[in-house]
Amino acid sequence: MADPARAQRMAKRISSIVASSIAHDIKDPRLAHVTITDAKVTNDLHDATVFYTVMGESIDSEPDYDAAAAGLAKATGILRSKVGAGTGVRFTPTLSFVLDTVPDAARHMEELVARARANDEFVARQAREARPAGDPDPYRNMDDDTGDDGGTDGADGPRE
Repeated sequence: MADPARAQRMAKRISSIVASSIAHDIKDPRLAHVTITDAKVTNDLHDATVFYTVMGESIDSEPDYDAAAAGLAKATGILRSKVGAGTGVRFTPTLSFVLDTVPDAARHMEELVARARANDEFVARQAREARPAGDPDPYRNMDDDTGDDGGTDGADGPRE
């Protein structure tokens, strides 16, 4: 029987095992800047997808995604055996690694929000400086000098 709660617990456990193994056990320099962000496990607990991000060596340097993917592909067998030993399940799930796009999507969303705020400020500034076109009061008032009250001549007065 498929148990989504058990799959979520297993995914969290796999994520922590893989992250600690990369940090302490695997000595591949290509994995030095890899961070495990999340893991998803199928409900039958046979397949696990591990999401990761890669940081650059410095804040200005571009991350090497290809080297990190190659390092993870090479270390998949070792990581799977660590997961099997750490979880104690009968069938150790297969591991597949996927580059996490959430940080890039979040950065893009922040840029869109900043652009929207700038546009809102521009529109608000234009609205503050705007002057109405035409007469300040284009509608007739009851107090006009012409004597025309804008009403009817009495023929269409109220009916009883």
